[in-house]
Amino acid sequence: MAQVSPTFSPLYRQIKDLIMQGLASGEWRPGEAIPSEAELAVRFNVSQGTVRKAIDEMAAENLVVRKQGKGTYVASHNDPRAFFRFLRVVPNEGGVSVPQSVPLECWRAKAGQEAARILDIAPGAPITIVRRVLKFNGKPVVLDEIYLPGEIFQGLSLEVLQEYQGSIYSLFETRFGVRMIRAEERIRAVAADRATAEQLAVAEGSPLLSVERVTYTYGDKPAEWRRGLYATAEHYYLNELN
Repeated sequence: MAQVSPTFSPLYRQIKDLIMQGLASGEWRPGEAIPSEAELAVRFNVSQGTVRKAIDEMAAENLVVRKQGKGTYVASHNDPRAFFRFLRVVPNEGGVSVPQSVPLECWRAKAGQEAARILDIAPGAPITIVRRVLKFNGKPVVLDEIYLPGEIFQGLSLEVLQEYQGSIYSLFETRFGVRMIRAEERIRAVAADRATAEQLAVAEGSPLLSVERVTYTYGDKPAEWRRGLYATAEHYYLNELN
């Protein structure tokens, strides 16, 4: 019985990889339309059905967005529909609540062993660290500490964070050309220490959710390591499983 080569990739996946190369290189930027399926079929010398299958998979992964009667566009964090993709905090009474991001600190440092390993950079390489609070209806709910590769996020400062009106991922995309496309999270229960309790306006020792996230950009390159502490007295963490 013939064995399939471990390097074999279906044709539509090869086309998907080629389109992804175009996204990663900036040929088609977030929010811009990509060529039609017919144009891509001619470009890559394949059938239109093969291109459609590649784009179907990309749409399912939130890499592109189909707009009825308009075409297919590169997904963007500026799209209101994408705002809650990476934000899973929901009020106990349900509904959607847009948080206020309150930057506290932003400073440059050198990557320690753990940050270097997670961000896939050299130990001692420059990193940028951000601390902020997310408030829902004026109440602090999330305390974030965010580690970013310094070479990618040169120019990020507390002033930039304070002045920007959109989400932080929208800022990363529009100002630094970094689009976050997927994330891995680890969640555990912890107790609030004194400093965290003060920031989140809870009693010391209160139960919190610790959410550690590594977020990736094109090419499966880690571009953010985030450690968040969530107060869940009035909110819960929502995860949809399909």
